[in-house]
Amino acid sequence: MNNTYESPLNSRYASKEMQYIFSPDKKFTTWRKLWIALAESEKELGLNITEEQISELKAHLDDINYDVAKKRELEVRHDVMSHVYAYGVQCPKAKPIIHLGATSCYVGDNTDIIIMTEALRLIRKKLVNVICELSKFAKANKDLPTLAFTHFQPAQPTTVGKRATLWIQDLIMDLEVVEHQLSKAKLLGSKGTTGTQASFLELFDGDHEKCKLLDKKIAEKMGYGSCFAVSGQTYPRKLDYQMLSVLSGIAQSAYKFSNDIRLLQHMKQIEEPFEKSQIGSSAMAYKRNPMRCERIGSLARYVIVDALNPAITASTQWFERTLDDSANKRISIPEAFLAVDAILNLYINVVDGLVVYPKVIRQQFMKEIPFMATENIMMDAVKRGGDRQELHEKIRVYSMEAGKQVKQEGKENNLLELIAGDPAFGMTLDELEALMKPENYVGRSREQVTDFLNEEVKPLMDQYIDELGVNVEINV
Repeated sequence: MNNTYESPLNSRYASKEMQYIFSPDKKFTTWRKLWIALAESEKELGLNITEEQISELKAHLDDINYDVAKKRELEVRHDVMSHVYAYGVQCPKAKPIIHLGATSCYVGDNTDIIIMTEALRLIRKKLVNVICELSKFAKANKDLPTLAFTHFQPAQPTTVGKRATLWIQDLIMDLEVVEHQLSKAKLLGSKGTTGTQASFLELFDGDHEKCKLLDKKIAEKMGYGSCFAVSGQTYPRKLDYQMLSVLSGIAQSAYKFSNDIRLLQHMKQIEEPFEKSQIGSSAMAYKRNPMRCERIGSLARYVIVDALNPAITASTQWFERTLDDSANKRISIPEAFLAVDAILNLYINVVDGLVVYPKVIRQQFMKEIPFMATENIMMDAVKRGGDRQELHEKIRVYSMEAGKQVKQEGKENNLLELIAGDPAFGMTLDELEALMKPENYVGRSREQVTDFLNEEVKPLMDQYIDELGVNVEINV
């Protein structure tokens, strides 16, 4: 429908897999799974619930009568009770025991946790694939010298591959946080209206052990190891903040990568993929804009700011609960996951198609290397009998003069000619130029790349071997 707002996270950015995780079908079938788990657990603990009732509930797990629920919600203004009613219409025998003893948060909050956990697993899969693609890029370019930058000023050289390991390391740190968050996943369970399980204590005739077992059984049936030991009506809203903090961290890492690529593309050293019929500008036909990296940055900025939403929500909950979280959660949490999903799709796509221009990299390197080689030149001149302090001052003066020629007069760097013309150095221009090999100035960059990939990345990729090979599609 072209006359109704549609989130661009759906229409333009996020994958179908992530869209499904936050879809109505996923949400409401999970509600029904939770109602089935509740009924089964209550039956196992001695309540008068029949196998016939449970079979009826299972028979209508997927064929949700949305029209009945929607009509009912217009009347009662309560989404959970509307779906309880709609389920009961389909399951007349089970109708009396649907949602028995539970409050709305039993289905709402447990489902939210399940959805966020599944979404985070998909994020993990894509994160692993970004690391894998970047490691290939780092290995292929580990020997390619390039200018390094501090303060975006030319600094001691590195290699293209070594720079890529910095991007990888950020993502590995993110992966560690993802795994930590997943490792402590637990459900709300069946805690009742204020978290005291009073309704269930009544159902089980004061049997506290059965109340505890109810939580345990529901968790197991839904694939979880445990539930929160204590709660109010809801699971702690701090969990939402922790989830979005993980996503914010990934967004920060991707943002940094995208900015680096944008700067490198400006310098014509490395470019993101550019398709044959892609248009860079409506006015300037020659342009090749880094639009994918710009989109990564744009979405990342949204996620970083969005993480404030659950932080404020967690801070402002009153006692056992208030409802000022609900509308915010419906927007902030799905959109953070959808946006990070889109970011990682773009990240994989960009890395898979990065174009490196070694000749441009070398050309720009050679313009700066005379300045960087001055310490080596000075040491060689000292070995030939020169005075270190005198030579240092001469190099300082000549560097200033060469810099002036480059910056103010737009000429080539003539530092080597100035040094060769000074007998205090005792070196010819040919001897000086022989020192200008870029690979002599990259330190342990190549070795660091090899060690990092072998010792840090490969064990991770072996661990996640079944997650590798994801295919991503960029819509626009």
